[in-house]
Formats: sequence, structure tokens, C-alpha cells
Amino acid sequence: MKIFADLHNHSKYSRATSSIMDVEHQSKYGLIKGLNLLGTGDFSHPKWFKELKSKLVSSNNGIYEFNGMKWVLSTEISNIYSVDEPKNGVSVKKIHHVILSPNFEIAEQIQELLSKHGRIDYDGRPIFGRWTSQELVQDLMNISKRIFIFPAHIWTPWFSLFGSNSGYNNIKECYGKELKHIHALETGLSSDPSMNWRCSQLDNFTLISNSDSHSPWPWRLGREANAFELKELTYDALIDAIKTKKGFKFTIETIPAYGKYHYDGHRNCNIALTPEETKKFNGICPVCKKPLTIGVENRVEELSDMPLGRKPKNAIPFKKLLPLHELIKYDLNISSLNSKKIWELYNSLIKKFGNEFNILLNVSKDKLEEKGVNKLLAKLIIMNRNEELEIEPGYDGVYGKIKYVNNKKDNEKKSQKTLDFY
Repeated sequence: MKIFADLHNHSKYSRATSSIMDVEHQSKYGLIKGLNLLGTGDFSHPKWFKELKSKLVSSNNGIYEFNGMKWVLSTEISNIYSVDEPKNGVSVKKIHHVILSPNFEIAEQIQELLSKHGRIDYDGRPIFGRWTSQELVQDLMNISKRIFIFPAHIWTPWFSLFGSNSGYNNIKECYGKELKHIHALETGLSSDPSMNWRCSQLDNFTLISNSDSHSPWPWRLGREANAFELKELTYDALIDAIKTKKGFKFTIETIPAYGKYHYDGHRNCNIALTPEETKKFNGICPVCKKPLTIGVENRVEELSDMPLGRKPKNAIPFKKLLPLHELIKYDLNISSLNSKKIWELYNSLIKKFGNEFNILLNVSKDKLEEKGVNKLLAKLIIMNRNEELEIEPGYDGVYGKIKYVNNKKDNEKKSQKTLDFY
């Protein structure tokens, strides 16, 4: 059984999330994307929990279903706490974690645990202070060893395990004696496995990829995903595949430069810098003279102890892909991904080829053109599949974008300023 899974997303009860981030729309657009397993997100929120219980149909094996989409119970929480570090003194850590539950009964026990540490009714991704990552894992394991927990988007500058502004330099410092219960790490949009392979401390963990979507639209949902080949889909089989890597075929990653925290920079100053350029400015923005937001590539470089190109034993393969909407946006020279013209072309392609992953991964250039796809878009799809697209890197909350193809200019009126500008 082939499984395309996006295990980390959100509901309409999380802040800055679409009001239609519900079971119905996620099921519909997830299937259009090519996904067949989604994480519910936000089961810690009482209203969302109630809605999930009323709509999802149980298979009695930890997997639920709604309108052809399979679901696993998931939620994300934020831990913010202070630690006294020998070299740096007191520092604040801000770590996001994703939690998977095998059933509603255990999910309810997790809710009760979270309620002891703070409110869970104000946001789908609640924040808890003075509760360390190590304590969180220990408390969850005391409920059930079947609970699966992993740190989210581990390189993002804020709210992550290795974040430049809020993280640790070593994973053991974060989890201590509870590290034995951490089996997977989420790469995040701005890094891919090859970047993570440069850090030998991560070799014993499975690298997984998820969208962290706040919208059901296909350029968000499933933009990163995990591909499995399982004899049967159960909660325990899914977790075992992640832990052992058996049946875990590959991950789908956005091109790291597309992520909105890949390079260093300042969005208000419209400046993006490589790690080398940042060093020349001593980490200070040349425009506003304030500290730059240090991106993922710089942070990986800082913590890496292995050369680029190194691949650990038993590493899971990965494929780098931009969402189809991004390719159509470039082809049509339109600024908004939610444009009616983009949707019309997107929907016509889905009607012809079934789902987005099939288009991005499988359909040949000849078949694309035979079915009426114009030459530039067909070329973009194949270049995307072959990892030949060049991306102007994202930085400080700004997504990356496709550079010129065939000397075709995009519609952006302003471009990032680099070191050469100053």
C-alpha cells in the first residue's frame, strides 16, 4: 500500500490559519494533491477535538477516515522556558513539538496533561511556559509509550530545536535522558536531508518532512510529505516505519531556498545575504544597523561537522519539488498563487492527470504536451522533477521564488538586495 502522508498541519482553531482549514477541505484538497494520510493537527483544542470525534470514522487501528482521506491524530505545542547554560548564562528556549496519538482515549489524556500546564482553548497550537522539552517527553511517556513525539521544523530561527534565536547546539542538551524516546526530526521548509546529513549528531534519527500547513490549498498542504510502502496502514505500522525506516521510501521536500528562512536577512530592508556575506557585516544589517535574522543555511553551517555531499548509512532518499501552483504562477506571470487563472489551469491539469504528485513525479514531457500543456510549463515541470530550477532564496519570512527560465522575466518589481548592492 502506497502512502503519501503529511503529518503536521493545523486546523481553523490555530492563529493565522484559514477559516476553511477543516476536515472537509483538507480531505478534498489533500486527495487532489495526491496525499492519502493527514495529521489532524490541533487535537489539543477542545472544539476541534469534539469536531474530529464527530466526523472521523475509526478503523480501530489508530487510523481514521473521512471522505476517502485517512487521518492520524496529531497536535503541535510550543514549549518556552529558561535554562542556565554554563557558557551563555540564562537563555530562553522556544521549541515546537508535534505529538501523534494512537486513539482518542490517549489523546484525551494528553489534553488533561496539557491542561495542567496552561490553557488549551485559546489556540490550536498552545504555548506552555516553564515546561522543558525533557519534561514534556517524560510526561507523555508516562501516559503511553505508543505516543510519538518529534521536534518540528528543527532549523527555523524561532521556535525550533536548533533555531538561531531560541534553540540548542546539541540535541542531547535539549532532551537529556529522554532522548531515547525521540526517533524523528522534521527538516522544515528551509532545509533538506542533505543539509542535515552534515551534522553527525543527527545520524540516528529519521528525517521526516511535513507541510506545517495553515491553509488547505495545494501549494501549502502536502508541499512537504512522506512516502511509505506498507503492507497495511495502521498507527503502529506507521510509527514502526518511521522508527526503523523499513517501508519508508522517500520524503518530498520543497527546494530549501524556497523556504522563507533559508538565507540571512531583513524583510523590511529587502536584503538577503549568504552566510559568508553575513560574516562580512558581522551579523549586522547594512541598512538599519540592527542584527540580521540568521537563516537556516547559516545555522546548519555553524553546527555541521561533516562535508557537503556526505550521506549517512541507511539514509532515506528524498525528492525536491516546488508546488505545481508555483510553476503555473511563473508560467502565467501572475503575482497571487490564489489567482482564478492559476486555479483554472491547475484544475484542468488535475482533471487530465489525476493528482498533483502524479504530475510532478511521473507524467512525461511528451504526455504533458500531448494533453495540451504549453512548452514552458511542461519544461518547468520536468526541470522541477530533475531538480534543475534555480531559486532566489527566501529570507526573514519571505518565500523564495523561481529565477528566470528562457530569459522570461517574472512579475516582481523589486528584488532582494545582496552584498554587491552595498
